[in-house]
Amino acid sequence: MSIWWSLHLRREAASVPLARRLLLDAMRTEGVDPDISFDLSVALTEACANAVEHGGNERSAGEAPGAYRVTAYLDGERCRIEVADSGPGFPARRVVRRAPTTAESGRGLRMIEQLVDHVHFRNRPGHGAVVSFDRVLNGARTPC
Repeated sequence: MSIWWSLHLRREAASVPLARRLLLDAMRTEGVDPDISFDLSVALTEACANAVEHGGNERSAGEAPGAYRVTAYLDGERCRIEVADSGPGFPARRVVRRAPTTAESGRGLRMIEQLVDHVHFRNRPGHGAVVSFDRVLNGARTPC
């Protein structure tokens, strides 16, 4: 079975557990290993927390101001998640993947990299940042 869902959420801390619970429930329904479910839910939490903190109040096409979007696909073998906000995007002068562990920000993005198989950070010019990541659900991990 395949499951696909998309949420448009307000940039409020209370929205983060909602997205996490929906993902965990979908993976439980699909019989995903609890350890893999936990890793993906932590990665989703970090991506959502970034959207809430840095997402901005601009309006993206089809979204309310100050909102962000979470989309997840579970196809039985792989889970793919995308979190998109309407903020200023990732700073061009800083490479997101190289934030040191002692940095004031960026640690959550490093954590996402450690929990998933593939991750991509990108800007949508004039429309915010997007964090997308995926992981194989059968336990076999491929490196980022």
